[in-house]
Amino acid sequence: MSTKSTDARHTRNSLGDISVLYVSVLMRAADAEGADTTELASRFQLDRQTLTSPVARISIPRFMRLGHAAISETGNPALGLRMGALSRPVDAGIAGLAGETACTAGAAISTLIRYALLTSRNNRGSPTIKPGTRQVQFYSIRPYNGFNYFVVDSVLAAWTQFLRNVTGRYEVLEKVTIEYPATGLDELFESWFRCPVDFGAPANSLTVRRDVWESPSLQAQPAMHEKLSELCEREMQQIRRGWTTGDRVKNLLTPLFRGETPSLETIAMKLGLAPWTLQRQLSAEETGFRELVDETRKQLARDYIRETNMSLAEIAWLLGFANPAAFHKAYRRWFGLSPGEHRKQIRSY
Repeated sequence: MSTKSTDARHTRNSLGDISVLYVSVLMRAADAEGADTTELASRFQLDRQTLTSPVARISIPRFMRLGHAAISETGNPALGLRMGALSRPVDAGIAGLAGETACTAGAAISTLIRYALLTSRNNRGSPTIKPGTRQVQFYSIRPYNGFNYFVVDSVLAAWTQFLRNVTGRYEVLEKVTIEYPATGLDELFESWFRCPVDFGAPANSLTVRRDVWESPSLQAQPAMHEKLSELCEREMQQIRRGWTTGDRVKNLLTPLFRGETPSLETIAMKLGLAPWTLQRQLSAEETGFRELVDETRKQLARDYIRETNMSLAEIAWLLGFANPAAFHKAYRRWFGLSPGEHRKQIRSY
């Protein structure tokens, strides 16, 4: 295994990381749209060993920059839809294979979402599913810009294509909602998803048709589904077994920041613990809740400044500061210089 592959496996970016399985889909779509994918791979230091490794991952910001570059190369702002069209169940790894062997389409997409952590970890949250309303939801990745529109497009399109693959049907949705505002491609999106698409919505989601949700999967195989699901559970347990209580707290903190500081009581409730129990467990790990809040903000601040083009006001909001001035003060305490100075310093290298 190459050094890059090893690093991708063991070094976690605090903003999150994603399996190279999805990078391969992106490159496949870029190639289909006429981009020079060999040059793209070289520019982003993606060698063949990394791209074919079953464990390699790249940071979410690097994936977004790669996608933005691919869109610039192809001139196709809807490249995320092309990615979805070219997605296969196997591109979601073991979770995709376990999903397609489920008995029904609803069980198939539920399996895919349940094991999403196996191939993608993002500090913003995790995808969720509401079987009662047949809604599949992708978490918010605000603020939106030219670097992350395609991420929402590709995720929703890939889930749609997954349902099409397991049912053999093309019209599988009732409705699509997308958080970011319309970009002038409304007709294209409604034609691709084959249903109404609501931009500027409160959430990124798909609502699956009832008859589709209940329809049998073309690849249903109960014995194989059970076996593959066991493998997924085992891998999920291995991932979570390595988490300390502090890790679990930090994992919950980030998506809750957004304009405010989550309380100890809120985090304890989400962990199913009494506040005093959480305090005791953190103390046993020689840390505390305030320290974890500060440490998490520091790690995220560094990566937002280094890896994104977000404004300082946007970063301050994402980190839960009351105002940009409070963020500037904290940043100077952490790194000895202002966030603007640090960004200029990084980009001058």
